Amino acid sequence: MQLGVNVPNFGPGTDPGVLREWARTVEGLGFDLLMVSDHVAVTPDVAERYPEPFYEPFTTLSWLAGLTTRVRLGTTVLVLPYRHPLLVARMAADLQLLSGGRLVLGVGVGWARQEFEALGVPFTARGRLTDECLAVLREARGTGAAGGSAPVPIWVGGNSDAAIRRTVRFGDAWHPLRVTVPWLRSALAEHALPALAPRIALRVTAGPVDGPERLAGVGSIEQIVDDLDQLRRLGADTVVLDPYHGDPEETRRSRTAWQALTDVAAHWRKAP
Repeated sequence: MQLGVNVPNFGPGTDPGVLREWARTVEGLGFDLLMVSDHVAVTPDVAERYPEPFYEPFTTLSWLAGLTTRVRLGTTVLVLPYRHPLLVARMAADLQLLSGGRLVLGVGVGWARQEFEALGVPFTARGRLTDECLAVLREARGTGAAGGSAPVPIWVGGNSDAAIRRTVRFGDAWHPLRVTVPWLRSALAEHALPALAPRIALRVTAGPVDGPERLAGVGSIEQIVDDLDQLRRLGADTVVLDPYHGDPEETRRSRTAWQALTDVAAHWRKAP
């Protein structure tokens, strides 16, 4: 099972130098995948959790592709209704080619109503628009739009039944976000999915965290390693660790996240 990291590409503590250090840290620690988020118009509903500066994902990943050599690069998640599907297909194909086949395209329907309004996209049509875009992306892959490179893997993000249906119809993997292990086990028992690649929280605590609502990735380092092992046993191909918990001031404390990633990487390598 491979491990990835969701890197904050936003917030008051993020600038090009910090993003460069994130990339060096993620690749240097041996992680397999570096992912970033997507917003286009940082409206008030977005800014509460993901304030400016917000670095656009395709631009950012293209730059990071030139700063890295091995780590895969992806979106968690690209909001498909925000862009014309042919533009998404072209940008994804070009980035896949320029990065040497390292792109993973995590996609979703979006949630920020004010941002949809700012972009002139009907919020209530976001599900239909996402399906239309996914159909175009699948067709583009079938016609060789990637210019000879390997097809871009499509991970469908979200925890809803609709996200699961989209995964079955269009995706290469289901990409649920911030879940508990029992909930995920129950969901997998009800649905046959092509592959599993969850994004979980990452918060290392001094002692164990108890309770049925404990998110995977939250707790002592031993609990987190056990969560990863359970996800592996559930069939996860990749697990993405998300060290950001919603407070923009966290982006000023990158070293705290880097230490947590260092601890997880070291203990995971030692796990049987």
